[in-house]
Amino acid sequence: MLVVFLATSPCLEARVEPTHGFDLFSQDEEIQLGKQNAAQVMQQMPVLPDSDPVVQYVQRLGARLAERAPGYKWPYNFHVVNVKDINAFALPGGPVFVNLGTIQAADNEAQLAGVMSHEISHVVQRHGTRAASKQMGAQLPIAILGGVMGNSTLAKAAEMGISFGVGSYFLKNSRQSESEADLLGTDIMYDSGYEPQQMAVFFAKLEKQMGASANSMINQFLSDHPNPGNRAEAVNAEVKTLMPRTYLPDSADFKDIKTRVTGMTPLTSEQVAAMQKQGSVPNGVVQPGSDVTPSPNLKVFTHNEYQISYPENWQVFGDQSSNVTIAPRGGVSQNAVAYGLMIANYQPETSGTNLDNATNELLATIKQSNPEMKQIGRAEVIRVNGVSGKSVDLIGTSPIKDAQGKAVAERDWLVTLPRRDGTLLYLIFICPDKDFGSMRPAFEAMLRSTQLR
Repeated sequence: MLVVFLATSPCLEARVEPTHGFDLFSQDEEIQLGKQNAAQVMQQMPVLPDSDPVVQYVQRLGARLAERAPGYKWPYNFHVVNVKDINAFALPGGPVFVNLGTIQAADNEAQLAGVMSHEISHVVQRHGTRAASKQMGAQLPIAILGGVMGNSTLAKAAEMGISFGVGSYFLKNSRQSESEADLLGTDIMYDSGYEPQQMAVFFAKLEKQMGASANSMINQFLSDHPNPGNRAEAVNAEVKTLMPRTYLPDSADFKDIKTRVTGMTPLTSEQVAAMQKQGSVPNGVVQPGSDVTPSPNLKVFTHNEYQISYPENWQVFGDQSSNVTIAPRGGVSQNAVAYGLMIANYQPETSGTNLDNATNELLATIKQSNPEMKQIGRAEVIRVNGVSGKSVDLIGTSPIKDAQGKAVAERDWLVTLPRRDGTLLYLIFICPDKDFGSMRPAFEAMLRSTQLR
């Protein structure tokens, strides 16, 4: 009888296990805390919408890495912040945010995977809530501390001003936490097929660039991720405990996304700060290359009064019987439309009035609620699928602000079409004036597809 002895792989014995420490927060509370603070980040920072191809790529990469994360299965979710500064951070319970500048700076997919594995490791190790618990334990009397259980933990943390929002003290990691995240991230990268050393290579590259010049875009990353000392040596030592393997090359997705982000112009932290001061940072500040750029592929929306085709990466807000806005999610700012199309019905005050008079009535109504809006030139005749209508160009003020917090000019293209019941169907195509030339082909394609019912 042939007996075969199977050797146990040393890599299974060498895995870094999550550490444990004093933590007042339950897992459910930690998840709730992450959701609450993620919602605040969405309001305070220019987070790209989930429909953006860059975000979708990061989410796929994040899911691959999170699948290999040890310990409790947190509900990881991944987001991209439209900021040029190189940084990334993780909130308690699973939300991970990666700055667009980090993707632009990564030389290969393994380096980006290294940053994300590192952030996932902070979630696994519960570094944020452990740090918060340590502070609460130092400030609360034992009698009160013993009673901090259940929902009262979150309430007491809020009462003490403990939060994990943008710039929070609890998002700045200690060197010990960084060391733990490095080693755990090494194993996550290895198990996911990526060369672990690339995490240390990326960090070292940033430190070298920071030493060569006072680069504020790198400074924040190194402040939040201090070198625990001998970072590369520690990662290499951990890799030596793992079995040799062939690592993944850059994916086609990464190459496509690198080309895409190279052409994007994210905001600087100074621009974001200026917008925050003005209270004008929208969720998904629109920039060239985000989902604002209309897809050439179209979808059809059927309303009770019309049918229209629109870019598949845009979204319909409304239903078959209401006024409708069709816009990219990143083009809607503070309940105002910065990029997109509004479609509605207008009932003229005088029954049986002609198209010219009805259009003028509508214009007067629009200008009454938007006093700064001015008409450019005269109304022109336009035909849409056999229906004779009116075309009017308007200039107004966009909800988007520039780097100095000043409003930019907005172009509005109004088209009115008469309906059999004497009302007007009107469409207003909207975007910043500077982008109207590049957006007009998409607007015209949408208009050509419009059919009254």
